[in-house]
Amino acid sequence: MPARVHAIVVARTGETALAGLRRTLDALRSQTRPPDAVTVVVLGSGAQVRALDGIGHTVEGIIEARPSTGFAQAVALAQPRVKDGASVWLLGADCAPEEHALQLLAGALERAPSAAITAPKLVRHDDEREIVSLGVSMSRFGRSVELAADELDQGQHDFNEDALSADVRGMLIRGEAPAALRPDPALGGADEGLDLGVRARLGGARVVLVPKARVHVRPDGVAALPVRPSARAWATRRAQLHRRLAYAPAPAVPLHWLSLLPLALWRSIVHLIGKRPVAVVPEWGAALAAMLAFGAVARSRRRIRSFRNASWAGLAPLRVSHTQLRQRLDDGHGSERGAAAELHFFSGGGAWAVLAALVVGIAAFFPLLAWPSIGGGELLPMRQTLAELWRDAGWGLRDLGLDVVGPADPFAAVLAVLGSLWPGAPSFAIVLLWLAALPLAVLGGWFAATRITDRASLRIVAGVLWAFAPTFLTALTQGRPAAVLVHLLLPWAFHAAVVAHRSWGAAGAASLLVAAVLACAPSLAPAIALLWALALTLMLSAGRLRRAVRILWLLVPAAVLFAPLVYWQLRQGDPWALLADPGVVRVLEQAAADVPGRLVLAQGFPSADRGGWTWLIGADPAGWAPLLLVPLALLALTSALSPRWRGGFALLLTMMAGIATAMLSVGIAVSFAEGQPVPLWPGSALSLAWLGAVGALLITLDTVVGRPALRSAAALVAAAGVVVCALPGLLAVNLGETQIRNGATSTLPALVAAHSADAGDTGTLVLAPLDDGSLSTQLVWGPSATLSAQTTLLSTATRAADDTLATDAVDLLSARDFDAAAALGARGVGFVLLSSAAGESDRARSMRDGAVTAMDQRSGFIKAGETPTGMLWQVDAPIAPRAEPSPAQQAAARLVVTVQLVVVIAALLLAIPTRASRRAARARPRVVGRWSDDRPRRRSRRTPEPSAAQAAASQTAAPAPEAAATASPPYPSAPQASTPASALTPTHSGGRR
Repeated sequence: MPARVHAIVVARTGETALAGLRRTLDALRSQTRPPDAVTVVVLGSGAQVRALDGIGHTVEGIIEARPSTGFAQAVALAQPRVKDGASVWLLGADCAPEEHALQLLAGALERAPSAAITAPKLVRHDDEREIVSLGVSMSRFGRSVELAADELDQGQHDFNEDALSADVRGMLIRGEAPAALRPDPALGGADEGLDLGVRARLGGARVVLVPKARVHVRPDGVAALPVRPSARAWATRRAQLHRRLAYAPAPAVPLHWLSLLPLALWRSIVHLIGKRPVAVVPEWGAALAAMLAFGAVARSRRRIRSFRNASWAGLAPLRVSHTQLRQRLDDGHGSERGAAAELHFFSGGGAWAVLAALVVGIAAFFPLLAWPSIGGGELLPMRQTLAELWRDAGWGLRDLGLDVVGPADPFAAVLAVLGSLWPGAPSFAIVLLWLAALPLAVLGGWFAATRITDRASLRIVAGVLWAFAPTFLTALTQGRPAAVLVHLLLPWAFHAAVVAHRSWGAAGAASLLVAAVLACAPSLAPAIALLWALALTLMLSAGRLRRAVRILWLLVPAAVLFAPLVYWQLRQGDPWALLADPGVVRVLEQAAADVPGRLVLAQGFPSADRGGWTWLIGADPAGWAPLLLVPLALLALTSALSPRWRGGFALLLTMMAGIATAMLSVGIAVSFAEGQPVPLWPGSALSLAWLGAVGALLITLDTVVGRPALRSAAALVAAAGVVVCALPGLLAVNLGETQIRNGATSTLPALVAAHSADAGDTGTLVLAPLDDGSLSTQLVWGPSATLSAQTTLLSTATRAADDTLATDAVDLLSARDFDAAAALGARGVGFVLLSSAAGESDRARSMRDGAVTAMDQRSGFIKAGETPTGMLWQVDAPIAPRAEPSPAQQAAARLVVTVQLVVVIAALLLAIPTRASRRAARARPRVVGRWSDDRPRRRSRRTPEPSAAQAAASQTAAPAPEAAATASPPYPSAPQASTPASALTPTHSGGRR
């Protein structure tokens, strides 16, 4: 037995730490083989430690250190007090060894002269049946791996003695070992035990595990890894990078140093895919810290060289391979066949409902099968190439107006994604959207219902109710693409957002969907912000900080996408313009802002014709059309009295927020078209209200209506009322009572489109006489006005940023004598179009006739004649190329796009499902709002049985020969491990390694 053992105990100050130190000292006094000396290193003032009872009889010395001192640095401070030849026992104030621990550790050192370190089994301080750590190894790339952790202690690992290393807590280091075999302060609080074992092995010595020696440890002790996830991620990664630089061959060190930042980028992507965003910032911090730690790396390499006499090949059998690391995903927990996670999409009839909706959709929009694009309403052609489509989504030169450089509406990014689905002809993607609208709505409603009920019939009812919503069919017949997309995206946003607190995967998906919804309908921002704030408040009040952080992320992508537009509009002094509907602004029929109009909105209809019944029956259906939706409303309101009343109230709050937003929207006009203010479209807000109403109805049918026959009857009545209400919208296209039509490939004459295809972007000055006798002007660049080129920067402008264009238009039609063609050509304008419209007023017709006469009298203009879109003249003068943004504007555009891409890509990486995230999701029920079901199923602690290889190794292993070889050299070459790491099941632990 070693002649002398010196225990070094590192302790913090504070009541909790002092209580732990008292337990540690009591455990040392009760040892059957007590240490010969005890030194306490206090991180802070030692006055409280000196005041402990009996401290002078147990401790030979107390050393004070700064509170920021690490465990390894504290051990180094106490090293001068250790006598030559004394073994060092490393403990923290969180460690309480059992009474035979030191006797067993010291005995193991005596029996194995080749061993430099013996390590105990660490168990929980409050549950001695759970293993915290027993043995540590590492992967090929230096990742530390716990060989036994978070398992019930049934003696299954007590036959394992050889390991690469162990946790630093409770380690006993032989006195004859080199002085350099001490914890490395440069590791920064992690992997200190692993590093000691590696260096001991490279010095020809062994690390012996003593499972019978047990030490009780706390997870928040001074020698443990940090509890906070970000601090733990930084410590572990910082230690791994330092070990990589310290262990690498000298010629490879510069290559490792150069790879630190590229690896940080790659690992950041991996962290996001793995749903670990908290590790991204520590990853970069650890990389930068490792790059600057030249002195620490040099000292660590010098210590290894000072006593190394073995090769890395001797460590290979004790390392953990990539295959063993992946075994952690196949440990049998979180089965993918859990009953709580069954979807039943096909067996429950969801697929049949979608297929039926596809048939109905094709029948309802049958003429669209022959249309190359859709026009009318708020629809325009899309860009002809994906490059132009995505260019419209970034900050830059807008294709409307004269030299307008500014941010794009986030809706342009949604259109770019939509157009990318049919890259050969992006305009046809809108046709496909209309044809697939009904089945997509049923699919979205069905999946949203899986968060509310697990009854297959009710999920189908939800899909039908969502697809035949009055506001959705009105948006389809009036040609409102933004409103259609909002209705299709909302159920998916609900599906992901209600479980965003559970995982980062759901939070990432929900954040992108919420951003897309707000991009299509900015007027929903107040309602969504209210619901988001309530959810965040609930999580914070419940002390669920991790869940609150996930909820907080939900609006981050939307905020980043809207930030440039917010900046622009605030500079213009018009913050209300942020609520403007994106896309084309036209005067279409909708509910009025008076009391009768708001009553129509409260009934669920976005327009005064109540879903089209006015034109279908030729009379006002105000007396009976709302009655069709009464069953749905009554069932929704009853959810507040259901056993799941919390979920009912949340969904009713969503419904009320949507209705309130709709009523306020019709009274707000921030956009202008044809010289008239255009109120916000209330239909998007009604879609939000419809979402809450359908969800509340499902809660009522799922929990209040107990009898199956009564439940089926109630669901059938509610669904039948909605389907009957939807009949006009389903018949509108085939009967010609819709505002959509077969669209042209260009909104400009064919001559303009052909010239732009040959000569690049050419401006076309479009003059439109208005009914009040005034004239509106618009400058369109390229072959056509496109949907993605529309911008709220111009549709909400109350004053022109540059009145040059308006001045030229007035002078063009006036008697002023000037070279109008040269003036327009200098600004890149090659054509002038005097648009025509059916049903013009007399004043507008008079304005048109005068404009034609004035243009015919102007020199420098070649009259191309009457076209389907109006009278066209070509400018007979040199056309200057369009002005490019300045270098400062281009730099600002690159910065904005880069930041937006980083955030969106981060959200996309979070949203990508992985095997682990799917298993975690399946381990919890899909239905949200049931108190007993909203918690993950408990997993029993792992109790693996010894493998055949382990059993054979334990039975055939020969006794260690070192017991008889007392005169053998202290550090012979390390023998081959009796139990390789491949026989162990690697797991990660919260302990220090």
